[in-house]
Amino acid sequence: MPKPHVLVIPYPAQGHVIPIMELAQRLAKHRVRVTCINTEVNHKLVTGNCLDKDGLGDVVQMVSIPDGLEPWEDRSDIRKLTLSILQTMPRKLEELIETINKEDSSKVTCIIADGFMGWAIRVAKKMGISSAAFWPASVATLASFLSFQKLIDDGIINKNGIPLSDEMIQLSETMPPIKPQNLTWACFEDSALVEVIFKMVLQAEEASRLTEWFICNSCPELEAAAFSLYPQLLLIGPLLASNRLAVQAGHFWQEDSTCLAWLDQQPVSSVIYVAFGSFTMFNQTQFEELAHGLELSNRPFLWVVRPGMTKETTTDYPEGYIERIGSRGKILSWAPQQKVLSHPSVACFMSHCGWNSTLEGVTNGVPFLCWPYFADQFHNETYICDIWKNGLGLEKDEVGIITRGEIMSKVEKLLSDKTLKVKASDIKEKVASKGGCSHKNLNNFIEWIQKNNDAHTKDEPESM
Repeated sequence: MPKPHVLVIPYPAQGHVIPIMELAQRLAKHRVRVTCINTEVNHKLVTGNCLDKDGLGDVVQMVSIPDGLEPWEDRSDIRKLTLSILQTMPRKLEELIETINKEDSSKVTCIIADGFMGWAIRVAKKMGISSAAFWPASVATLASFLSFQKLIDDGIINKNGIPLSDEMIQLSETMPPIKPQNLTWACFEDSALVEVIFKMVLQAEEASRLTEWFICNSCPELEAAAFSLYPQLLLIGPLLASNRLAVQAGHFWQEDSTCLAWLDQQPVSSVIYVAFGSFTMFNQTQFEELAHGLELSNRPFLWVVRPGMTKETTTDYPEGYIERIGSRGKILSWAPQQKVLSHPSVACFMSHCGWNSTLEGVTNGVPFLCWPYFADQFHNETYICDIWKNGLGLEKDEVGIITRGEIMSKVEKLLSDKTLKVKASDIKEKVASKGGCSHKNLNNFIEWIQKNNDAHTKDEPESM
């Protein structure tokens, strides 16, 4: 009997690609044939950075379809990218499936689509293929998506997702409150962009009704309140390659592993690790304040400054900065983050609080300094500072800048507060010791894929 053939489709952003590719590898280890579909631009980035080195191509087939934009167009324009995806990718996905089913003996039996790519679930329904939605972010974020109609009925947002009220949102008595302006889709100044992203919210909610499964990259130990609000969700996280003692796949930039040797030379629990993910951007003033804050901390630091992190054409450090910090600071364009966070030299994690980074920090027991930029990162900061209590937030001044003084002060406060380290260690142990629930859930999901394939194969007419 042929293996089940599953297509996995991430939203085209690194924070979405990495966890679904980790899921793909776990499925492939259980006799499931997996084809991962990226956009053409991201396919080149992902395969160029990890396929040959990590042997990913041996277990997961990588293919691409166009996103509708020209190669030179700006993919950081989320509004333009989203509209192009909606206009182009459904038809291209249908064509790809038809080609696979015509030319390959292993026909597609299931589609697993990122919740932001809800249109793929409609394609699956149209073509008579089983489907599941995958949510790479927190359950709390998904809960706000699934509650959109209640938010409209309560007059908190309009039908296009734009906030109408400043009243704090309380989805349940046990969940942390949310500022309407911090809703994942509503944290942008451009109302046209808010409306476009809200279309993806509607698709995610539709996907929750159309799919047989909605699987999430989280666990009850981290989000008991949010999970109790939507117990039909299947929690299978944290999906981290480090949990398999494997190398993470899905990066858009080449990792610089020289930082690990530098970390080996630093004292235990001394290093400030600073990384802000793949989207965060700073103006020159904020960038320089961050640089000065790290310098004034008088502690060793490992700082990831990726290409395009500042709004200026070039990244300019303060005059004489590189010479002054010398070997006390190491600056690189991209780091093997899971290996960095597990290193005994790392004392804390200054982070944008993306969900992948949050999970990586939590599972390694590292306290956070929170610097959210957009989308779900504000929800995650609330978890860290108010619910788990394993980190501190950084406050902006009256003109919206996080100053060098604030950075220096919070670093000192965090590293001198033993309670935060204890909390970080406690939650690490909870997630590690209770991880059997997610493992069992993933196995149940894989069994469903296998049974669905068996039924599908039996129903097919025998070849002459």
